[in-house]
Amino acid sequence: MQLFNLVACSTCRVSMIEGGGDAAGWSIFALLVVIVAMLSGVAFFMIRIARREREHFDPTLSDDYVPSKSSS
Repeated sequence: MQLFNLVACSTCRVSMIEGGGDAAGWSIFALLVVIVAMLSGVAFFMIRIARREREHFDPTLSDDYVPSKSSS
């Protein structure tokens, strides 16, 4: 805390002491919640699309792809 007193301006130092320093922690937590929610939404829709594709798959529309044998 001593280094913070030397580096920060008086306004920032007083705000940090009076505010308890929780603003940065709460903002990081809020951004983490937003990121997790967005990633969950993307994963949900990807899984949903894959399941719907599997349920409505028409084998007559698939290609007859046969992979070639490797030369190794």
